[in-house]
Amino acid sequence: MNQQPSFLSLPDRKLAYQQRRANCPQEARPSVVFLGGFASDMTGTKATFIANQCEARGYSYLLFDYRGHGLSSGRLEEGCIGDWLDDSLKVFDALTTGPQLVVGSSMGGWIGLLLAKERRERVAGFVGLAAAPDFTEDMIRPVMTPEQEQALETQGFFYENTTPAAARTPITRCLMEDGKDHCVFAEPFPINGPVRLIQGQRDLDVPWKTSLKLMDHIQQDDMRLTLIKDADHRLSREQDLSLIWGEIESLLLCSE
Repeated sequence: MNQQPSFLSLPDRKLAYQQRRANCPQEARPSVVFLGGFASDMTGTKATFIANQCEARGYSYLLFDYRGHGLSSGRLEEGCIGDWLDDSLKVFDALTTGPQLVVGSSMGGWIGLLLAKERRERVAGFVGLAAAPDFTEDMIRPVMTPEQEQALETQGFFYENTTPAAARTPITRCLMEDGKDHCVFAEPFPINGPVRLIQGQRDLDVPWKTSLKLMDHIQQDDMRLTLIKDADHRLSREQDLSLIWGEIESLLLCSE
């Protein structure tokens, strides 16, 4: 993946993206749309790996950075789930046509699920990689300390204690409050097309039982969950990446 990024210019922001369009009939095979995690960008290990695999095999793909991430405009601490969902919908609608295979990593799994629900008629399938739906309510809020609760109330943000100091990003009141309005588990959740979930059982960021919960909650019969006993949240080892690509390509091929 050596191409220079392009930018989708909107009235209030510029969103960086990289895209490859395959030289094949549009209706023959879905394109891959990758959604990254919180504070990640399209140069991450999984995004780069998937793009390279698509390049090598002639598949179409789209990578992009949410506002406040990577090369897109804005500041990370000013964004929230609804903003990044809106970015995803804008990019999806402006830059893609025909069926799409949505692949979401961590927070991108949350946003990807919301995207798949909003654009059901165009999503041919969903692949969740350590998907973290509702992480503000289910994973952050239950373990907040009194000091963090006070900081959120008085300062409007706090830092998670589990994150190394050099890599800390603020958890804002906007992120926490907006997360409540976009909960996946709050209501029935239909998705068109097959769903594949992959997660490591040594994931310290997203409990692996979240994937089991998704299996019960998503209204789609064609679902499969792969748990990797010795994998962590990153899913970036060679064997993890190989498994991820296998699931992606199987969905691309079965759609022909």
